[in-house]
Amino acid sequence: MPTYTAPVKDMQFVLHEMLKVSSSDIPGYDELEAEFTNAVLEEAGKLTADVLAPLNVVGDQEGCRFENGIVYTPTGFKAAFEQVKEGGWTGLDMPEEYGGQNMPYLLGTAVGEMFSASNQAFTMYQGLTHGAAAAILAHGTDEQKNKWLPKMVSCEWTGTMNLTEPHCGTDLGLMRTKAEPQDNGTYKISGQKIFISAGDHDMADNIVHLVLAKVPGGPEGIKGVSLFIVPKFLVDDEGNIGARNGVSVGNIEKKMGIHGNSTCVLNYDEAEGYLIGDLNKGMRAMFTMMNEARLGVGMQGLAQAEAAYQNALAYAKDRLQGRDVTGVKNPDGPADPLIVHPDIRRSLMDQKSFVEGARAFILWGATMIDKAHRSEDKDADGLVSLLTPVIKGFLTDEGYDMTVKAQQVYGGHGYIEEWGMSQFTRDARIAMIYEGANGVQALDLVGRKLAVDGGKHVMAFFDLVKTFCKENGEDEALKDFVEPLKAASKDLQAAGMYFMQAGMKNPNDALSGSNDFMHLFGHVCLGLMWAQMAKAANAALASGAGDAAFYETKLATGRYYMARRLPATGMHLARIQSGGDTVMALTADQF
Repeated sequence: MPTYTAPVKDMQFVLHEMLKVSSSDIPGYDELEAEFTNAVLEEAGKLTADVLAPLNVVGDQEGCRFENGIVYTPTGFKAAFEQVKEGGWTGLDMPEEYGGQNMPYLLGTAVGEMFSASNQAFTMYQGLTHGAAAAILAHGTDEQKNKWLPKMVSCEWTGTMNLTEPHCGTDLGLMRTKAEPQDNGTYKISGQKIFISAGDHDMADNIVHLVLAKVPGGPEGIKGVSLFIVPKFLVDDEGNIGARNGVSVGNIEKKMGIHGNSTCVLNYDEAEGYLIGDLNKGMRAMFTMMNEARLGVGMQGLAQAEAAYQNALAYAKDRLQGRDVTGVKNPDGPADPLIVHPDIRRSLMDQKSFVEGARAFILWGATMIDKAHRSEDKDADGLVSLLTPVIKGFLTDEGYDMTVKAQQVYGGHGYIEEWGMSQFTRDARIAMIYEGANGVQALDLVGRKLAVDGGKHVMAFFDLVKTFCKENGEDEALKDFVEPLKAASKDLQAAGMYFMQAGMKNPNDALSGSNDFMHLFGHVCLGLMWAQMAKAANAALASGAGDAAFYETKLATGRYYMARRLPATGMHLARIQSGGDTVMALTADQF
């Protein structure tokens, strides 16, 4: 059975030596001293390794059950959820006034990686609740916040987001769910929603659904969509649970992965709902939840890759197969371990360089979210909004690929369920689809995000890269990082210039290259992260403090990424500059 060990040391390196969080001027970061963050991460690591990881395979094999209208979670999930709640983990970065601990989003993100890596399906119950609570926090009235948030922060009540319907996924303007206004200010919600993660289960006293619906007489399409709080059980003014609301489970989906999470069909039959935010402005409120969720999904790509890599590495060190072509390494055994072979090393280095670079990228993104929210920094908000589709799309595409590479290390055993490696691949697959399929993320990046505020935010990113390269260009120890980063950044700028020139004449020329652009952008982001980590590692080695072997390993891993992975930007640029003619050449009948 696969195991999981939280990468606390690597997280601490990123937090304190690369990002230097405790010296940041972001409010609350002064509390993030290394000793404090280490204590939090160590405790989270114990919980995820000892409690959640062993349940990962249980959830996969048992799945959820739907019997007589009730959804049952896998064996052990309910007891584990109680432990998570008792430890206060569900409200780590939520406001104290609603029962949270008010820690920065950054710390919640680091802990969140551990939870997702150890048991993604389980973690989604609290993750969806966190997103729903964030939407209420941002757009709800004081009365709504006081009524719903305390129980949601503690996860006594969990939450969901209800967007998709049988006939519409991405194109939410086609939705048919209706909200009929009532004389008492409530609404009667009727319709059907599908693919609702954590839509119903036996681990919470109530479930608070956030539902998109249309009020009759409103504008057509997406402009006529509003957001409503629709609880499973009605709640009175004192917070007491009352009668069952008009929402029921029609079915739970049978899925490729995340079997331990109940993905439900929900039927609304004149269920009582309460408008959150402004009428016909539901997408604005929902995007508060969706943007956070998209960053969380990007983290899932990293998390599954990390867990799969840990197990592939252990297998490669233990499994004896063949002899090292340069000389026997295990003379007392019948063969050498797999890890001596260059192709296995290549695969493991792909995985290791991705997960460590992606971790830095995710945590850097979390600092921007904190800066935007805690310091009301519009530039930080603009930059992280630009990077959100890159974080979501690139990290989940690459994360899935890395789980496949980890599975491949096992050979035939990777394909056998007994070894558990297929679960990482199956669980990672959904991250490329939900919260906006990755093709849509790429279209959003190229078609909308690049041009926001006149391109101000993408230019700010280029300035970040340019400034780093200029400041460190004369450092011989960083030559292997600065030069590849400069070249990759030029590829990204050339791609953007192509979109401006060709895309204005023919939008298909730009949109046909959107997926390549998202990946090109992602590689440049990880290249920047590796360059910054290399600078921190060199500084640590020069000081003579700390674990020299750790820093030397970090530098060697970074050099691999810069030499073997980052040059993919040239390939993506060539594809982009080929235009859209070959993509659009066939008629529909010719396929």
